[in-house]
Amino acid sequence: MTDSTIARRLARYACEFREQRLPEEIIKLVRQRFIDSLACVLGAYGADPVKATLCYAAANTAQSSSVFGTNLKTTAEIAAFANGLMVRFLDYNDGYMGLEPGHPSDNIPACLALAQAENATGAELVSAIVLAYEIQMRLQDAASLNKRGWDHVNYINVAMAAAASNLMKLDVVQTEQAINIALSGHLAMRQVRSGSLSDWKGCSAANAARNAIFAAQLARHGMTGPSPVFEGEMGFFKQVSGRFELDVDRFGTPDNGDYAIRRSLTKTFPTNGELHTAVWAALDIRKRIDGVRDIAAISIETSEFNRRVLADTPEKWLPRTRETADHSLPYNVARALLDGDITVGSYAAEKIADPAAIALMEKVSVVEDPALTRLFPRHLANRVRVTLASGEQVVSEMITGPGSVETPMTDGDFERKFRRMATPHIDASAQAAVLGFVARLEHQAEFESLFAAMDVP
Repeated sequence: MTDSTIARRLARYACEFREQRLPEEIIKLVRQRFIDSLACVLGAYGADPVKATLCYAAANTAQSSSVFGTNLKTTAEIAAFANGLMVRFLDYNDGYMGLEPGHPSDNIPACLALAQAENATGAELVSAIVLAYEIQMRLQDAASLNKRGWDHVNYINVAMAAAASNLMKLDVVQTEQAINIALSGHLAMRQVRSGSLSDWKGCSAANAARNAIFAAQLARHGMTGPSPVFEGEMGFFKQVSGRFELDVDRFGTPDNGDYAIRRSLTKTFPTNGELHTAVWAALDIRKRIDGVRDIAAISIETSEFNRRVLADTPEKWLPRTRETADHSLPYNVARALLDGDITVGSYAAEKIADPAAIALMEKVSVVEDPALTRLFPRHLANRVRVTLASGEQVVSEMITGPGSVETPMTDGDFERKFRRMATPHIDASAQAAVLGFVARLEHQAEFESLFAAMDVP
């Protein structure tokens, strides 16, 4: 058996990963990302797309996997989709920027759904999560998809297929076929993040994870998929990404300690991660001026990626939906200058339609600064330049900020984020139960008590 294809090499890595004994510091990162994801789940309770998904889950009951906020049980695939949507809805979960952006914690709810269905242990769940992060983030480092019109969740197809196979204890051949099926059969277009954004922006990653579980389930029973899925004449390289190198031998192991999850970024604001430093810059300027009434012009100097993705269409200067507003550089800078913060409430319909915000966005221009582009993706830097009516300019440049590799969030930060999102929905005793569960995640033998604590009566 030769490791001649990328899919085969990834499959072998996924199978061998089950034998790894993860360092405590990596397990701690998983616990942090897990509680961070649960904070995002709670913030999505009651959202319209979540309501629609819960109706779908209620019409497809099973005894496999639980759905957050309810006493529903459904199939692993549907639970992965429903819970994945909740993690992603607010755009508050962790992220990573390589050549391609993405959110590796999108794999967490799918791993949890399958772990519950397979009666896996907490340690096996933690291992699968680290594996999914490893593969998705290494693929994000390898090639850009968005420049070619494809969505970053195509990398979840691969990462989650490997993680699902790991949890299902599939062999190398079966795991390779799961990757082949998931990637070939479920390609997502970048239109999901272009123009006026729809509900599906928050669903795209959850759908990729759902499809990956389906692919692994088929592979378990002997289904084969197109091969070689990356290198073939009509494969991923030629049709989607362009050719890239992926040195699986350099992936994280206990020997090298170089696990990709170390480089994932967490969020202090419920908005697109690449514009966080623009918000920090706007908040800095707000403290240094008398008020927005004196502002004559606002220039946001940013990277090529940010200008192309977060200031690309007229809708970014006049958003109509929450999904468009939280991916708009002009809106977030204007809202930060007006309110002194960015919160979940910043994207309420009345805030988006606020005449003061609309008037301020009319004064905004977004330009690329090649120097900031050169820092990208190592640093997601932004500079905000405000010109006052007097002609005075007030400038703030932020290269990095809280939640970055340089300034990581602490356990206390994650607990505060969780409690802030949880308080409207579950009481203090339930919050304590969730926090206690996650504190011993790798030692857990069941997951029902977590879902019970997250349930809303």
